Amino acid sequence: MRLLFLGDVVGKAGRQAVLSQLPGLRKRLRLDFVIVNGENAAAGFGINEKIANQLFEAGADVITTGNHAFDQRETLSHIAREDRLLRPANYPSGTPGKGAGLFSAKNGLQVLVINLMGRVFMYDLDCPFQKAAQELEACPLGAGADIVFIDMHAEASSEKQAMGYFLDGKVSAVIGTHTHVPTADDRILPGGTAYMSDAGMCGVYDSVLGMDKDEPVNRFVTRLNGGRFAPVAGTAALAGVVIEFDGATGLAKNISPLRLGPDLRTCEPDF
Repeated sequence: MRLLFLGDVVGKAGRQAVLSQLPGLRKRLRLDFVIVNGENAAAGFGINEKIANQLFEAGADVITTGNHAFDQRETLSHIAREDRLLRPANYPSGTPGKGAGLFSAKNGLQVLVINLMGRVFMYDLDCPFQKAAQELEACPLGAGADIVFIDMHAEASSEKQAMGYFLDGKVSAVIGTHTHVPTADDRILPGGTAYMSDAGMCGVYDSVLGMDKDEPVNRFVTRLNGGRFAPVAGTAALAGVVIEFDGATGLAKNISPLRLGPDLRTCEPDF
């Protein structure tokens, strides 16, 4: 079982990179399942129905989000009728949409995808650890699902690492998003769970987190708001992670970053 997860898609450049390359990657890497974090896909803030459908048509099986999930107002209605578009499961009760879903992979295995959001330096949501435990009680690895994948959308690497060890051996993978910077700690934890603190972004890396450099730099230097953040134009790089799982146990066998494009050292799986 081979799964690709792509980190936060940022703006038009990030979308174009994913849409142009994902169909070929599905075939070349022999992928059974693809998850894309699309929360910055619409001009850097949120996602809309048109963009979501484009990502699905390109080969995404599921789209996860994070703190920008509802930046586009139409998402309130769209997410309520599109089960493949997830928002963090620990949003308050009554929030439109779902935070988890069970999906069929190309090879027939059942994949539970759970979208969580951290609370350190972010919104004061329900506890992501308790929510993860609740979702797994309802659909445990090896019983309700063959594979369990967690998108842990969080600012603090410590919170992501804590989630990895909290769920080690209970889920197939815990992969972080949100910081837009790929980390070098891809590994398999002692219990067999694949882990990486942040998958990085699909966007232009000659930027500040995918945004035109001038305004972020100005705000840090002057502490003044001089205008809006805007995704930078240019050629985007893809960043994510490829994981190979044991179909019998649901635990990880191999993990490798996937990094393709300018400003990043190319990295592809060799398994």
